[in-house]
Amino acid sequence: MKHLKIALIYNAYTDGVPESPADTGGSRQLRLQIRRFARVLHELGHHVRVMPVSQDFPPFQGRLLRWRPDVIFNQYDDVVHGALYEMRVAALVRILGFPITGSPALALALSREKHMSASLLAGAGIPIPPSSALLERIGDVDRYAWRFPVIVQPGREHAGIGLERNSIVFTKKALRNKVRHILATYRQPALAQHFLTGREFNVGIVGGRKPQVLPLAEVDYSRLPDGIPPMMSYAAKWEEQTVEYQATSIICPAEVEPALAASIRDVALRAFRAVGGWGYGRVDMRLDEDEIPRVLEVNCNPLLDRGVGLARSAERAGISFPQLLAKIVAAAFEGPPYDLNIPLATRRAVTR
Repeated sequence: MKHLKIALIYNAYTDGVPESPADTGGSRQLRLQIRRFARVLHELGHHVRVMPVSQDFPPFQGRLLRWRPDVIFNQYDDVVHGALYEMRVAALVRILGFPITGSPALALALSREKHMSASLLAGAGIPIPPSSALLERIGDVDRYAWRFPVIVQPGREHAGIGLERNSIVFTKKALRNKVRHILATYRQPALAQHFLTGREFNVGIVGGRKPQVLPLAEVDYSRLPDGIPPMMSYAAKWEEQTVEYQATSIICPAEVEPALAASIRDVALRAFRAVGGWGYGRVDMRLDEDEIPRVLEVNCNPLLDRGVGLARSAERAGISFPQLLAKIVAAAFEGPPYDLNIPLATRRAVTR
């Protein structure tokens, strides 16, 4: 690949609330991650310019149009509960006519609108957890016949936000209380689904026209003590001092019989394509009582950092971190399919 001008964008907005030093999902860790990305892309021979984005979309647009990068490396991620600017940033970049890494705006929106995504997957014949419902009011709980236990979470969040120890409920009363909490705290509907107790897998995907399914990763909850539910909560993902974080591990590659592994890979790729994912992604799923893999979530533009998540799975496939980033950049120039390049803003639109 030729040497490129790459604009590396990320969400620099903060609400001023102090972050715990042990929270690896905070803004400080994000800035360190962005520096690592910039260094790797520079080592690949590219000219990289880091462009923080906050509440300054018009100046951001002007900076892009003046510098005219060859591609935007998109690491913009919403940090405000319920915000859906992740898809708006991707849409703005495409309106300006620039290629962008990762998934397009619609796929990013579906990643956040969990019930809409689940409904789409079910309509495409892709298995999802039973009893999936979007609860916009507390009274909506009484509209459904529930199959307990039920897991309840904010309907528009990601990264485990809103998943806590009491997110798995066993009665209607507990379900109502949890919905009440989500409506008040996160100001968004709650997604409720039957909680599957089978094995949990993360399936990484990388590439554009010829996506590659990476070695399967299995989440191991076997060391969790009684009383802490086996799920990938916010604490299990990010808070290093918690029991959830310390007792949850990832096995990659997972030990899975060939027929089941093939089924998991097939479901993951179908789900990723169904929501319009592109470039790289991760599909999370659990097995039901009949060993059928059911999709919990399609993560478009998941965490990219050396040695964890998608990058760990790529390493097991013999893809180094620099090679992974290079594949993601290459996919930006391949597609997504049917995405016509008709920029609605030009250099002449810049007024400052």
